[in-house]
Amino acid sequence: MTSMPEPGASLGIQGVPNLRDLGGWPAQGGSVARGVLYRSAEFNDLAGDDLAAFDRLGIVTVYDLRTAGERVAEPGILPDGVARVALDVLSDSTNRDLAALLVTPDDPAEAEAALGGGKAVTVMVSAYREVIRLPSAASGFRRFFIEVADGAHTPALFHCTTGKDRTGWLAAATLMLLGVSDADVMTDYLLTNQQLGPYTQPTIDAFAARGGDPALLEPIYGVRREYLEASLDEMRMRFGDIDGYVRDGLGLDRATVEVLRERLID
Repeated sequence: MTSMPEPGASLGIQGVPNLRDLGGWPAQGGSVARGVLYRSAEFNDLAGDDLAAFDRLGIVTVYDLRTAGERVAEPGILPDGVARVALDVLSDSTNRDLAALLVTPDDPAEAEAALGGGKAVTVMVSAYREVIRLPSAASGFRRFFIEVADGAHTPALFHCTTGKDRTGWLAAATLMLLGVSDADVMTDYLLTNQQLGPYTQPTIDAFAARGGDPALLEPIYGVRREYLEASLDEMRMRFGDIDGYVRDGLGLDRATVEVLRERLID
């Protein structure tokens, strides 16, 4: 008998970095169903064995959490038969500091000015709080949960650019809604540091070769416990807990939440 992979294990498809099944984590009344929801970074070129491996997942819908500008810059061609649903969860954001942060300067001196002295961490923490408040985020996440509950759009995958921040919050919210422990939610979130590293390392190495300090990029190329904790703190301050968040923040009714739990827990 083939043993099941550990929850959060990489699926090893090179054309889709940070791709993993959201299933397998212990949940309320069972475990999170495997093969229903996947998370990832943006799509690169899928071909050959990677394309065949992706096809075997049976994904019918990809929820793209990126901005319109990100989608234009990197369209991310999907395999035939896979529908894309654009959910720009940051469309209401006025956080210009975050936009500037995500464009790494070629000049190490500019990078130091933009990212040094704790600026990068401060902006990231602010962004994680903002995603709880933004109407565009609430609207996008609401549609995602409603369509997943419907069942006609799964198996599904959700992603942003690196699959760590917007994707990280949606994964965390989904797992919490299913009764996954706080410790396992954080473990799933922090796995990005292992799985995304091989894809970001060439950019970091090139920056170092130009005389830049690689430590400047770590806050924006990886994830930190304090980032997710910022979202959690904002959620609890505004809505009390995950049930309050999905009810009052996202506008989901009890019936939808119950169907979600039925569909996503084995």
